[in-house]
Amino acid sequence: MTHYICMTCGVQYADSATPPEKCLICTDDRQYVKEEGQFWTTLEELQKKHHNTFETVEPHLTAIRAEPLFAISQRAHLIQTPEGNVLWECHSLIDDETVAAVQEMGGLTAITISHPHFYDSMVEWSHALGGVPIYLHADNQPWVMRPDPVIHYWEGETFSVNSDLTLIRCGGHFPGSTALHWAAGADGKGVLLTGDTMMVVADRNVSFMYSYPNYIPLNASAVRRIVDAVLPFNFDRVYSSWPDKVVAANGRSTVIHSAERYIQHIRD
Repeated sequence: MTHYICMTCGVQYADSATPPEKCLICTDDRQYVKEEGQFWTTLEELQKKHHNTFETVEPHLTAIRAEPLFAISQRAHLIQTPEGNVLWECHSLIDDETVAAVQEMGGLTAITISHPHFYDSMVEWSHALGGVPIYLHADNQPWVMRPDPVIHYWEGETFSVNSDLTLIRCGGHFPGSTALHWAAGADGKGVLLTGDTMMVVADRNVSFMYSYPNYIPLNASAVRRIVDAVLPFNFDRVYSSWPDKVVAANGRSTVIHSAERYIQHIRD
């Protein structure tokens, strides 16, 4: 039995004797199946061809990314706090070298993930790092392709991972799409890590989409809900999950302006 990994989205599935007939993540209209068809790999195959890189993004925030790039190519972010380290987002590759590097940085106390496109090999990451809990919003449970006891589903609008880190349900991209507020980030001014619930764009504003690869926008009420969810929190900096996708300052006012701009352009 094998835990197959979709080569388009990177999500790992429950064990099976043969690859699944289709990837339920990719056949959803937020994602896509490549024109040449559905292809699968395994963690063992990825470990032969890829390795993880570590980059300091700011003090106590480290990005982890697979090279060569694979699937959606997002970065995970390891946040170091006085109450333990937390991994924000995940990707498909975990290996002995990555485990050793994470342990050298203090290990993990939890894994948190914004939405199903980044669930990837989350269970493998947890098992390799001591069975740490994975916190996912309950509204996204239907898209968990590899259930496991390490997964804990939280409900409601916010969840405190520890006194410094708060998960915020924003919705929009998925019903349980989540952002992470890091109060001590940006020298105490606050950081918001958004996955692609809000995507930092070329002019260093943010945008909002139901589907990024298929260019399906969100409606005005969904955008307002996302913004209303994060505005109770103070943050100066915004990170999406790819290199250079950062609003370096004035993040809160940037989010407000970006939402107003977006709604203006989708209005009849």
